Amino acid sequence: MASIQAEAQGPRGRAGVAAWLVPLLLLVLAGIVIGAGRVAGQRAEAELADRAAAAALLAASPLAAVIDKQRLIPMVLSRDPEVIALLAAPDDRSRLLLDEKLAEIAEEASSAVIYVVARDGTAIAASNDNAPGSFVGSDYGFRTYFTRAMEEGSALQFALGTVSGRAGLYLSRRVDSALGPLGVVVVKVEFDDLEARWRESGLVVQVTDADGIVLAATDPAWRFGTTRPLEDEAATREALQLPAAPMASVPVSFEDGGRARIEGRPYVVAEVPVGPSVPGWELATFLDAGEPVRSAARTARAMAFLAGIVVASAGYGLMRRRRGALARQAQLASLNAELERRVAARTEELNTTNVALAGEISEREAAETRARRLREELAQANRLSILGQVTAGVAHEINQPLAAIRTYAQSGARLLDAGQAGDARDNLGEIVAVADRIGAITQALRGFARRAGGELRPVAVEEAVDGALTLLSGRIRDAGAAIVRAPRAPGVTVTAGRIRMEQILMNLLQNALDAVRDTPDPEIAIRIEADAANVRISVADNGPGIPPDVRDQLFMPFTTTKETGLGLGLVISGDLASEFGGRLSVDPPGPRGASFTLELPRAE
Repeated sequence: MASIQAEAQGPRGRAGVAAWLVPLLLLVLAGIVIGAGRVAGQRAEAELADRAAAAALLAASPLAAVIDKQRLIPMVLSRDPEVIALLAAPDDRSRLLLDEKLAEIAEEASSAVIYVVARDGTAIAASNDNAPGSFVGSDYGFRTYFTRAMEEGSALQFALGTVSGRAGLYLSRRVDSALGPLGVVVVKVEFDDLEARWRESGLVVQVTDADGIVLAATDPAWRFGTTRPLEDEAATREALQLPAAPMASVPVSFEDGGRARIEGRPYVVAEVPVGPSVPGWELATFLDAGEPVRSAARTARAMAFLAGIVVASAGYGLMRRRRGALARQAQLASLNAELERRVAARTEELNTTNVALAGEISEREAAETRARRLREELAQANRLSILGQVTAGVAHEINQPLAAIRTYAQSGARLLDAGQAGDARDNLGEIVAVADRIGAITQALRGFARRAGGELRPVAVEEAVDGALTLLSGRIRDAGAAIVRAPRAPGVTVTAGRIRMEQILMNLLQNALDAVRDTPDPEIAIRIEADAANVRISVADNGPGIPPDVRDQLFMPFTTTKETGLGLGLVISGDLASEFGGRLSVDPPGPRGASFTLELPRAE
């Protein structure tokens, strides 16, 4: 009772406490506001880094796909009878016919120009022969892509065009005959359309070679700029066929921790290799980190300040109420005063606990939402990466049916001229069958490229396996791998998403193909077992197997046995399997190779 009365009647004591308590509370509030801004800025920068990494993968995939597609053109034309005949015995009529053919191929393949260079370095046919600035008659004997192709069989060179004055990637292939090398077929690829799409997406992108020279960028002024000092600027300028003017540095400076500055502005940066077809090329994406980080920090500081004001106001109000209660309680019995004080303290404690609990629930829900969105973006990036890797094989799969269609059409025309309508009708039927095959391949590729939906439905297991094998048929054939499918499971369905299930199977099949790359008589076995509740799909290879020190960490991010792998394929596949209510696991080691099993719930 005496202490209560002293607190209620001691204004000097309360004033003394307030004299040091108020500044202390202000300092604490300032520290909370500053700390909240710093933490929010760091989180915003981390989210930007994740977005930059995903954007880099998405930007690199179409670039690698364009280059891989264009590489097939000189490879095929170097074996074309019309090209070989013109190089062996040039004449105007053959040249004009070949010019028209090259122009049609260039238009269909979106090539900048395709041309044929004779053994002496002179262009004798080109897709732009009828256009201003024709390459026919120009001497290209000094170009690296010509000399190296004549020596080594094939070459690539990024350089400034001597006739067009436009930069591009030159892909060349030597034309051989029984008498020796006849010349070179060259295709030029320009990246203007790809750069425009990057700009439209709002990204800042640059592509550099092994010497740090910018070859393509969303800012055309950066092209042929340097990102680091050159050992021999004259040799580099000669290789790129640049004028004698000094090569300027791009206004980009890289910093530690995935940060960079462009003309003094802060950015986050992510770098990925473009692909094995252009060794040394790297693609970097930059996201502006200035205003987003500052905005996140300002918002967090404002929220922290407002929360501090609210808490201080509530505390001040409670303090006034408590003082009034104490003043009244001083006139009552000490037991009633003590009871009131304990009730108030307990109420304040419960309120604080409830507020903290609500904040933790909200933060956890937000974190789960961000994690789910990131998993979906990683799965889509993984799917696009797979598409980039199989594009060359699919292009080869389509090229063979196209050649068959042309052969059937030509022979059909001859049969019609000979009056053999029945045989010509058979050729037309073969053309329809081959066209259906092309349609099946392109439909599988187009369906796999779509962003997968979240709805789960019954999926036929055999159809999913067929779809994955169709997309990887080119890689399987190139690897010479035998695919063994036993036993079959016709009519068996699982509850999953078709595209995401094919993504899991393609990841497993691609890992198996990589494993048997250097194995004699490579073989991949696909086994399907089903019971009343679950279906198990096993993919096994006869490769060297998985090292024991890696086996226990296979499903941890960034764990890989590949020199160029990211170690995310099995992680993403495992997450997708979990979304279906199943699981992906590695089987116990056997006498040879490795085996993985995908277990999914059987559809009713």
